[in-house]
Amino acid sequence: MAGSTHTVTNQPPPLVGYDVYTADLALTAAVERHLAPEALDEAREELSAFGRTCGSAQAQEWGALANENPPRLRTHDRYGHRIDEVDFHPSWHRLLGKGIAAGLTAAWVRPGGHVRRAAAFLMWTQVEAGNGCPLSMTHAAVPALRTDPGLAAEWEPRLTSMIYDQGLRPAGQKAGALFGMGMTEKQGGSDVRANTTAATPLAEAGTYLLTGHKWFCSAPMSDGFLVLAQAPDGLTCFLVPRVLEDGGRNPFLIQRLKDKLGNRSNASAEVEFDGTWARRVGQEGRGVRTIIDMVAATRLDCVLGSAGLMRQAVAQAVHHCDHRAVSGDRLVDLPLMRNVLADLAVESEAATTLALRLAAAYDDDGEQERALLRIAVPAAKYWVTKRCTPVTVEASECLGGNGYVEESGMPRLVRESPLNSIWEGAGNVQALDVLRALRREPAALDAYLREVGLARGADHRLDAAIKGLLTELADLEGIEARARRLTERLALVLQGSLLVRFAPSEVADAFCAARLGGDGGAAFGTLPSTLNLASVVDRSRPQA
Repeated sequence: MAGSTHTVTNQPPPLVGYDVYTADLALTAAVERHLAPEALDEAREELSAFGRTCGSAQAQEWGALANENPPRLRTHDRYGHRIDEVDFHPSWHRLLGKGIAAGLTAAWVRPGGHVRRAAAFLMWTQVEAGNGCPLSMTHAAVPALRTDPGLAAEWEPRLTSMIYDQGLRPAGQKAGALFGMGMTEKQGGSDVRANTTAATPLAEAGTYLLTGHKWFCSAPMSDGFLVLAQAPDGLTCFLVPRVLEDGGRNPFLIQRLKDKLGNRSNASAEVEFDGTWARRVGQEGRGVRTIIDMVAATRLDCVLGSAGLMRQAVAQAVHHCDHRAVSGDRLVDLPLMRNVLADLAVESEAATTLALRLAAAYDDDGEQERALLRIAVPAAKYWVTKRCTPVTVEASECLGGNGYVEESGMPRLVRESPLNSIWEGAGNVQALDVLRALRREPAALDAYLREVGLARGADHRLDAAIKGLLTELADLEGIEARARRLTERLALVLQGSLLVRFAPSEVADAFCAARLGGDGGAAFGTLPSTLNLASVVDRSRPQA
């Protein structure tokens, strides 16, 4: 009989039909730790329900389809009219709708909103990372708009809505709106002060016409954009609506969509402004200061997104090794594979724990927490996003040849993994931002040292790392050339402090030994064999 020549054995079942939230012990512990008791019961129920959505076969199929059917640009309609629209697969819209309904743009108006959103964003990234871009931009636009109370009153209810209202119409007619961002230009990516886009004032106060371009414009089908342009008094932040109040299209000429390594479901565009109407946000000449809070919020999302990719990679690797046997033994029980999985799990838990701590600082919003964010966000963005690629590659290798096949989902994780390190300022930008905070804001270093000092005396390797860090900070000679090294140490010490305080002893012990104590190699799977690695792997196991 056809198809009866062999029986399929020793293959793992799909990792579907499980609660992504309750299966992630590091994530659930962080939420329990950081949320106020009055918000906890509602958050548990909400996040667990969303976790089941994230673990469903339906959501995972939407993620695959959105990447297999990337967006298409339509510059003109059939009659030759310029329309500049981007068409997406229906799965993209379903993903966005679920993400918005889960509160991924509503953190600013909910109790404990940033911690709840961070947990949900970390989970949703595991389903499909591309739609996280418009969700992140929309979320992050709120603090920038709040510099202008009138604009905030008009736009914030639309951006924090939990309703996805698809289609280009005047934003005032929609139940919810999305935001994008345009800062970089051809002549300088991170050097936004070299921007050449010009803003010409109109008679109506606070309104301008923009002429110029943006080399990278995130989420070009959004309802509005925050962009930087040169006004008479210098670089200024502007709000560019996609559709004007009278229903006319604002000149927003999409030249092409970027053909990216990963993030295939999401549209990133090159756009031209040609007499494009805009409203000023903040003061003229203060554009960077106005938009910097948006940048900081999107950088935290880069940390969360990388933590989510790492968690999914580790979950897939452990799941595979739980169900795959060699010579009668499960892979997960073999000492060498267990070492690899434990090492990956430690990296994932360290990323999750740090990301949720930073989200909690946003909810607190006290002076010391704001100071901590000033140094911890760029340090975390630098380090966590850089660890994402080696984690996803090693996790793919745990699946052997199966991990190199598209159907496994692992290649999509690998292609996505470098993105967060590049977006919103690559590694050198983050390291230099850390140096600026050290030089200009003494309160930032003080807040950081207070935070890591809470774990002093609990682990000798952490204590030694803190001492070494203080020595390095005391020597400012040639510090810029050492900025990456210093930023890495800042991130590692902060992760170590958090794990020593909050993680199970086996996780903290493994991290401090390998990351702070030098008792580990350059590759994963080189943890000291004397550690309790079985417990580390058990903690990371997804419960399908």
